[in-house]
Amino acid sequence: MALRSILRFPDPKLRQRSEEVRAFGDDVRQLVADMTETMAAANGAGLAAIQVGVPIRLFIVDGHVT
Repeated sequence: MALRSILRFPDPKLRQRSEEVRAFGDDVRQLVADMTETMAAANGAGLAAIQVGVPIRLFIVDGHVT
């Protein structure tokens, strides 16, 4: 797992059109692991793939945030 940089507004990359996830391979599993670690380090409640610079339709949510 690796921490990824989180893009912040007004970064133009955030306006990219995201593509559907067509296959759930090792690359997507690694992305989810990286996003989970990145979100936890940022004390976040959710994170979209585009926010870490990957234009696919994927997001994660931490339902345990209080």
